[in-house]
Amino acid sequence: MSTDTPSGPSDGPTRAELAARVAELEDELAELEEDIAAAQTQDKMVIVATQGTLDMAYPPLILASTAAAFGYDVTVFHTFWGLEILHEDHASDLSMSAVGNPNLSVPNAVAALPGMDAVTSRMMRQKIDDENVASIEELIETSLDAGVDLQACQMTMDLFDYDETEFFDGVTTGVGAATAFQEMANADVQLLV
Repeated sequence: MSTDTPSGPSDGPTRAELAARVAELEDELAELEEDIAAAQTQDKMVIVATQGTLDMAYPPLILASTAAAFGYDVTVFHTFWGLEILHEDHASDLSMSAVGNPNLSVPNAVAALPGMDAVTSRMMRQKIDDENVASIEELIETSLDAGVDLQACQMTMDLFDYDETEFFDGVTTGVGAATAFQEMANADVQLLV
């Protein structure tokens, strides 16, 4: 009698098929374990954006999109005036104050004149255009595409009577301070802008 023939009928997989399936499952498990290890070691950055002027809208978005490009898990919590950055109707109209701005070579007595904020905002927008710097809207899109969680503070939404539909698509609305605080506590890097 030959040892190669089975002693009875066999409807199930062969030993070779079972061995191949086990090897396949072991490979899948190894990949999952690598993914879990990578997720657990991914650095976390939380940025709190509190200012909504044209010149202060750029830092949190540039830092967030850059950190995401370097593999960070990034959250930007927008509260009070920082919420204006995420408002679809307001983001393109952000202005900057000429009074007390140390980077403008305008004396405060001149900066306080009526219309100076509009002049400095127009000058800044022109400089942004001339230098081909991304707009606020483009930076928001870039950040969202990179996986940045752009969050809108619920209390500020209530204070300003904003509806969640007024924000850019992809923005996480209705986030409370407790949630933001917990994310900050668990983050490797925390920035207040």
